[in-house]
Amino acid sequence: MRRSSFVSRSLTVLARGSAALALLLAPSCIYTNVVTTLDEDVDATPVATKRGESTARSFLWLVALGDAGLQAAAQNGGLTKMHSADVQYVSVLFGLYFSRTTIVYGE
Repeated sequence: MRRSSFVSRSLTVLARGSAALALLLAPSCIYTNVVTTLDEDVDATPVATKRGESTARSFLWLVALGDAGLQAAAQNGGLTKMHSADVQYVSVLFGLYFSRTTIVYGE
């Protein structure tokens, strides 16, 4: 019984320490606005003439709305052919507001 209690306490301390470390190492706690590409072969990607976007948002860690899929982004931009895609992440105050926007480029 004693060993189980020791293991339980050790895991609790480790979990708390990991959570605190994750908060300290987060890219930004107040505001983040980052765009990353989903395309791995940029040399073979043609320059696009059109662009479409789709967004999903989350508020207060309670409600999430939207469609940030590739198909929704293509439809919103009137694209019939996709060449490349980017993703934009915006986070405010530890994720109280969070959005993910998919940006597709094509024809």
